[in-house]
Amino acid sequence: MEGNVKNRITPEKALEILNNGGMKVTLEQAKLILDFLYKMAEIAMAQCFKNPS
Repeated sequence: MEGNVKNRITPEKALEILNNGGMKVTLEQAKLILDFLYKMAEIAMAQCFKNPS
């Protein structure tokens, strides 16, 4: 999935954002959170543009 996304937030930036918001996570956890959020966005977009059957 990473190869087809041009402007992906870096795990380091996500870590900074999460830590500033009071969520203390590791870099590995930030990577997992980003992967999850990008996958959810991909699913949401597919649902929005799905042709009605």
